[in-house]
Amino acid sequence: MNKFKILSVAFLATVSVMNAQDIDQAKKAIDAEQFENAKSTLKSIIKSDPSEGKAYFLLGNIYLSQKVSDSAKITYQNGLTAKNDEHFNYIGLGQMDLNKGDVVAAKAKFELARKEMGRRDFGEYVYIARAYMNADKPDFKAAIQTLNLANERNAAEPQVLLAFGDAHYGDKNQNAAYSAYRNAFQADNSLIRAKMQLGVLLKGAKAYTEAVKAFNDVIATNPNYGPLYRELAETYYYWALNVPSRNDEYMKEALSYYEKYMSLTDYSLASRMRHADFLIVAHDYKALEIEAEKMKQIDKVNPRILRYLGYSAYYNDNVDVAIKSLQDYTANTTNSVISLDYLYLGLANIKKATMGADVTAAEPVLFNKGIELIKKAVAMESAVVNDLSEAGKGLYEQKLYKEAAAVFEISTSNKESKNFLLDNFYLGNSLYFDNTKAGAVKDTIALRKADIAFGNVIEASPATQDAYVYRARTNTLLGDDAQMINYYQQYIDIVTKKGPEEMAKAAVKGKLIEAYNTMAAGYANTDKVKAIEFFNKTLAIDPANGYALQSVEMLKK
Repeated sequence: MNKFKILSVAFLATVSVMNAQDIDQAKKAIDAEQFENAKSTLKSIIKSDPSEGKAYFLLGNIYLSQKVSDSAKITYQNGLTAKNDEHFNYIGLGQMDLNKGDVVAAKAKFELARKEMGRRDFGEYVYIARAYMNADKPDFKAAIQTLNLANERNAAEPQVLLAFGDAHYGDKNQNAAYSAYRNAFQADNSLIRAKMQLGVLLKGAKAYTEAVKAFNDVIATNPNYGPLYRELAETYYYWALNVPSRNDEYMKEALSYYEKYMSLTDYSLASRMRHADFLIVAHDYKALEIEAEKMKQIDKVNPRILRYLGYSAYYNDNVDVAIKSLQDYTANTTNSVISLDYLYLGLANIKKATMGADVTAAEPVLFNKGIELIKKAVAMESAVVNDLSEAGKGLYEQKLYKEAAAVFEISTSNKESKNFLLDNFYLGNSLYFDNTKAGAVKDTIALRKADIAFGNVIEASPATQDAYVYRARTNTLLGDDAQMINYYQQYIDIVTKKGPEEMAKAAVKGKLIEAYNTMAAGYANTDKVKAIEFFNKTLAIDPANGYALQSVEMLKK
């Protein structure tokens, strides 16, 4: 009997050691973002020994990071019934409370976890801090306060230092984050993530050349650490946005590195969705459609796949697929609908309403539905106006000026938009040209909107000389000679100041002739001397100008 007891104790000790090793292996897989591998390991531990509460907690964390909240909650609750380390699961449930905005309930659960800590334990503090950081609305200051408690127990612990780095980085304290990451790596040079984060700081500072070098230095020591390639992908993506002349080259690099990241992590549905999200921001919609079809084969009922199908189908001109996919997705109240879902559904309706090489006007029902959906998207998140310029320009190039104006009116509603100046120029032009096309009935309200739009361009960029010409033309249509003369004169002043080289350009000469002739016509009924003066300025540029010659002849009679 005693021998059996000794064997049993030895067996349990062996199992405990093996489980600890497996949990460490799962942690490494999580850190390397090999989530399916980690889930498989943790499920195996739970199946063989349901007493390991830490395994439930880590598994729940993965589900929570993958937005599978129901599975996360069940896993945490099951973890509370385990014999060992069950209290960690209160931390996971606490983060779920934070996601719901219930800070009081979250703190109560964190306190339940803290009560079970030993005098030298610090891991619970690290995980509580990460719950604050990983919540849907992160609270980095609360994370730092919690980590200060961990620091009191073990100031040299690499994981504490790493968490401090993440918290300071989230709190926008770059110097403190740098020190923490550096110290974490010095304390444990196997902690690749700490060294990687030093490159992340450079990426955030837009020091892209230095960031790439930092990541490549880490790759030289550990070429199989997947997250490095994700960071390289993001670095080249941001670099592409900041250096338009090399956009194609850097975007190609970004997509290549993301593929490498995928190959070193996993091709699960969750990973494919992360890849799809990156393809959206990288605007690679051909690849997105391929990825969406692959996801559909894995899980035909996952609603997020409809989003990816909708976005890619819109850009690939499969408008019926785009409309059907996004209508189905947004109609389901259980789906987490974002502004882009309504934006692309609206744009798809507009595209369908204006398809055809010889279309002269949009189909009104579909077009108006599209505009209302876009307005709904902007109401949810004003920054989506940045994505409207391309659609507006497309309509403008189709000479669908009224429809283009409707889109540009929305895109110029946010003064913080990166396209605010150019979109206002297009808005003014769209309204102006809609009022000058054959058979147009003058729309005074639209022309006043055009005047305001050109005014916005001038205010933001006074050197944009053509804005003065179009504003003058708009005021000509409005019958406001005083303002017409004012804006033509401002155009003349700008190009004259630029010197003879600018004024010698054919396009500028043409607009100067237009300005002088139109100003002269404006003065003709009130100041003949002034009118003749301006017609003569035209003749100084173009001595054979028929309109000016004939007008001067009539004014001298």
